[in-house]
Formats: sequence, structure tokens, C-alpha cells
Amino acid sequence: MSGSFTTTTARNIFYGGTLFFLLVFLALTFQNEQIIPQRDQREMLSNPQIAAGKKLWETNNCVGCHTLLGEGAYFAPELGNVVVRMGSKEAVKAFIQSRPAEGVPGRRSMPQFGFSDQDLDNIAAFLDYVSKINAAKWPPNVQG
Repeated sequence: MSGSFTTTTARNIFYGGTLFFLLVFLALTFQNEQIIPQRDQREMLSNPQIAAGKKLWETNNCVGCHTLLGEGAYFAPELGNVVVRMGSKEAVKAFIQSRPAEGVPGRRSMPQFGFSDQDLDNIAAFLDYVSKINAAKWPPNVQG
């Protein structure tokens, strides 16, 4: 039995396996390239309000505490569906505005950023945009 498994056989198995998995990788990459454009809305590229909200999200390091579609820190709630959870963009804006400047005594909480009305509209538009992304049913429930 040991004489039938030669160096040539091992090399052929290696090259065959490598070729097989390379073809599988290319097929899956091609499949993703076909699926992603159907899930992506591209609205953010054409809407300056959403882009400004994303910039606010990034410059204020919201991802340092919150998750967005599963990415980020798990200290604070998931915001991928916050507009759905709270009912409207106005409710999201009111919540952000209502944060006390000194925080909640005895615990770390979301700070008051002092956003202008335009900033609040922008961040709410961004979070509304995110809530409409087809993220393969993520978050799994309304609570995040």
C-alpha cells in the first residue's frame, strides 16, 4: 500500500486540490459581485444629507460605543435599526437632544454633543438610510 502513494501522486493531489479551491474561490467571488449591487442602494452617494450624517457618525466616534449592522463596540445599543425601534427620525433626534450635558449620575452614558438642528437632521437621515439596507436580516430583532 505504501508503494502506491508516490511523490507524483502527492504532487498531483496538491495541484488538483489547489486548482479546485481556486475555482471555488473565483466562483464565490463572482457570485458576490452579482449579489452585492442588488443589496446596495447607492442612495448615500447622491444624498448629501446622508453623507453629512455619516461624517458626523465618524467624527464623533459613535462606533466607539455603538454597533452599526454588527460592526463596532458592544457597549451601547445597535443602531442599524434605531429608526424602526424608536418609530421615526424625529424620535431619534429628540433622544439625541435629550441627553443631559453632565451625563447620568453613577454611570457612563451617551454625552450631549451639542448638535445643531441641521446636524440632527443629517445624523437621523444617515441612521434612516442604514435601517433600510438589506443586511441579511441583521439585526435579528427590533431590540438590536
